[in-house]
Amino acid sequence: MVRFKHIKKTQKYYFMKMSGVRMLASSPMLLFLLSLLMASYFDTTAGQIGVCFGQMGNNIPNPAEVVAMFKQYSIPRMRMYGPNPNALNALRGSNIEFILDVPNGDLKRLADSQAEANTWVRDNVQKYNDVRFKYISVGNEVKPGEPGAAALFQAMQNIDRALSAARLSDIKVSTTTFMRAFADTYPPSRGRFKDEYRNFLQPVIGFLVNKRSPLLVNIYTYFGYMNRDVSLEFALFQPNSNNEFTDPNNQLRYQNFFDANLDSVYAALEKSGGGSLDVVVSESGWPTQGGPGASVPNAEAYVNNLRLHVNKNGSPKRSGKPIETYIFAMFDENGKQTSPNDEYEKYWGMFSPTTRQLKYGVKFN
Repeated sequence: MVRFKHIKKTQKYYFMKMSGVRMLASSPMLLFLLSLLMASYFDTTAGQIGVCFGQMGNNIPNPAEVVAMFKQYSIPRMRMYGPNPNALNALRGSNIEFILDVPNGDLKRLADSQAEANTWVRDNVQKYNDVRFKYISVGNEVKPGEPGAAALFQAMQNIDRALSAARLSDIKVSTTTFMRAFADTYPPSRGRFKDEYRNFLQPVIGFLVNKRSPLLVNIYTYFGYMNRDVSLEFALFQPNSNNEFTDPNNQLRYQNFFDANLDSVYAALEKSGGGSLDVVVSESGWPTQGGPGASVPNAEAYVNNLRLHVNKNGSPKRSGKPIETYIFAMFDENGKQTSPNDEYEKYWGMFSPTTRQLKYGVKFN
């Protein structure tokens, strides 16, 4: 909270109440400063939701239409999985906060050459100086044994150096992992990184701590329900689930599967020297067809309950702290390669790509 210490007695005073705290301002300059403070306050306590813009389909609207839809529905943040010049141009001046991924296939090339990393930043970030880049996610769900695993840490360092050289060091560099990287997630206090993931993520955690960047994690409660690990109610944030529990190691109470997943990530970070890190939930959603429990009503319940939860509650381990979260996804993607057992992968979209209409009721702000 900002305190105004030295105010002349001859000035006229105004009082305003915000969240139960009386704030003192003087006219006219301090009223201006107060307005900036209030804007900052509301920016950090509301609107934590973004949406992922996947493009694996032959009927996805063009990027200009998509950006217009983000504006129409007051969606303040977007994640995109690789550079797309048309989309980046459409985002110019939009004021939409933006996560841009470095595709996994580029990690080794960018790790092997600082010049290549400099070129990537120049062509995909610096060139678009009126786009609100928030994070660069270097890789998405990188797995042990993939070429990108050995290259990940160096690629992150090279991208970070390139951003600094371009005077863009306010853009945070991170990577995106997923729940498969963690073990012993029940109860959440036991959570840890699997050894094969910790081997290449440990230096990444040190990098994030040093740079004060968050870790991005994809969290899907749907898979817990699909695998019959938890009830539908527990996965959908619905009350009075028979899966509710108290963690015996810290007495924290868990009423939904999302919080249990998230706090197991925090526990794993604490065990790996990353206890100071924030977690951004870079994907979460529910499919509308193609699998057990995949339906429009369940997707509607999940997305709306998620939106309300992350904007105000926080998790038991970080109670009261809003959780920056990105819903997956904007559209169904008919270009995804699936088998009969994972047909649901095509149907995470909140919007129909052909009609551009919401498939169910949801508010984003």
